[in-house]
Amino acid sequence: MRIQTTLSLTLIALAGAGLAGCGHNLQQRAATGAIAGAVVAGPVGAVVGAGAGAVVNEVKKPD
Repeated sequence: MRIQTTLSLTLIALAGAGLAGCGHNLQQRAATGAIAGAVVAGPVGAVVGAGAGAVVNEVKKPD
């Protein structure tokens, strides 16, 4: 059961990271990631997706 949970959270993080790239600013990317995560895994997925959106935003900042 623990491996299944870990695998599910990993897949959620990957999906959230992909969808979190949608948007033009931190709020939009975090919101998109949170919605994608919530659809897949409820509240935990929403938190993971929002975090992925924030990370994508930091990576995409111009130097």
